[in-house]
Amino acid sequence: MHFKLAFIGYGTVGQGLTEILLEKKDFLKKRYNFSASIVAISDLMKGSVYDEKGLDMDKILDLVKSGKKLDEYPDGIKGYDSLKAIKDTCADTIIEVTYTDVKTGEPAITHIKTALKAGKNVVSTNKGPVVKQVINLLNLAKENNVHYGFEGVVLAGTPVINLAEYTLAGNQIKGFKGILNGTTNYILTRMEEGMTYDDALAKAQEFGYAEADPTGDVEGLDALGKVVILTNVVLDKKIKWQDVERKGITKISAKDIDDAKQQGMRWKLIGSAEIDKNGNVKASVKPIKISLNDPLAGINEATNALTFYTDELGPVTIVGPGAGKRETGFSLLIDLLNMNRKLSCK
Repeated sequence: MHFKLAFIGYGTVGQGLTEILLEKKDFLKKRYNFSASIVAISDLMKGSVYDEKGLDMDKILDLVKSGKKLDEYPDGIKGYDSLKAIKDTCADTIIEVTYTDVKTGEPAITHIKTALKAGKNVVSTNKGPVVKQVINLLNLAKENNVHYGFEGVVLAGTPVINLAEYTLAGNQIKGFKGILNGTTNYILTRMEEGMTYDDALAKAQEFGYAEADPTGDVEGLDALGKVVILTNVVLDKKIKWQDVERKGITKISAKDIDDAKQQGMRWKLIGSAEIDKNGNVKASVKPIKISLNDPLAGINEATNALTFYTDELGPVTIVGPGAGKRETGFSLLIDLLNMNRKLSCK
């Protein structure tokens, strides 16, 4: 099938998806009968452009990578804000990749609702809307006979949501446990090698794993959001932020690291949730000493991993990158190909 895409936001992730679509155009068409044209982009900082015949994305990438505005693109209509780009263009699928306030979910929630109500599919990497309103948004998509995909909100391109929904279908998933934040895993890896917490954090910031203000990562807030998402979507249990016990890694000392080594164990920031025999959920994000024979113990650097606990297969663990331009862009492609597969079967 052919899709007409509109990007709402066009930062690193959007550019990553664009590069993949350009490079794999022939492969995607031959293998999956999938093709796409990008007809609109609206970005708060970069400007906007719309051409119903499709934009020349090589030219677009050259513009944005050289720091120029989309207004300098030689063709198309300029000046569409995000809502107009959603409602008034010929796009049938909205790629929502704006910077979003996780506490409110905005502006992404408004963008996604507007698109779904307009009968347009949405794929997005924004955690905020999934944490705040995932059930409402999925119901809204169903009501309007469109698709809402958000694979990238947990482990970027490592497909944990699709793993649970499709590959593990038929299992009852009673819980999960995982390394859901690459920044903290990188810091703990460096500390085990002898670095202090402060030096390891500085190194993480140098490589771009941690922001100038690392609070969201090191205090467990990022992982907490992912625990909420997985509990609501995979375990089908409705919880909120305040239902999750949370503790970050800032109090872990060099002595703690050494003591764990002596015990044949290793510190990891673990996000988990478990359904008990009464159907209640216990969820947490906190540093835990785990045995070296635990599959998660061998996950170092900025890598993420997640174990699902299933009734038929027992524990199933998936390992992969949890961030990155191409990796997160790939998560959007996963959702687009799922949508292509479903629509092709109708």
